[in-house]
Amino acid sequence: MELIIMRHGEADWHSLDHERELTESGRKAVAKVAEQIAQSSSRPSLIWCSPLVRAQQTAAIVADILGCPVEEKPFITPDDDPGHCFDALLENHESPLMLVSHMPLVGTLTTLLTEGHRRGMPFMTSQAVLLDMQVVGPGCASLKRQILPR
Repeated sequence: MELIIMRHGEADWHSLDHERELTESGRKAVAKVAEQIAQSSSRPSLIWCSPLVRAQQTAAIVADILGCPVEEKPFITPDDDPGHCFDALLENHESPLMLVSHMPLVGTLTTLLTEGHRRGMPFMTSQAVLLDMQVVGPGCASLKRQILPR
């Protein structure tokens, strides 16, 4: 299974965290990352995204460029337990799959899958990583590529 984990693009500040929207710079950076993914052999067939506005906007930009559907998942918000996402991955049969979410979840899930712990690697906004795993399990994924806006 291939899994692309992406942090949402840069967002404006808002008094309500769940209503924060992408900045113009954030939109451009997301598109640059999506274009790099489009040129690779690891194009997702499905995108899972957080219900927060900035993740939905990020997923919509990526989906438009890659031509794939988006499903909102309530268990991938910033402070959700990565174990819930892990359980859903075990039941998933889409590959490559893309997940658009937030820090600290994206960092924690990445290290859980690649190193077997939850300390979490840092992700900049719009950053994506491509993981390859024969089976879904702690420490079972290999980090194949980091994709940054350029």
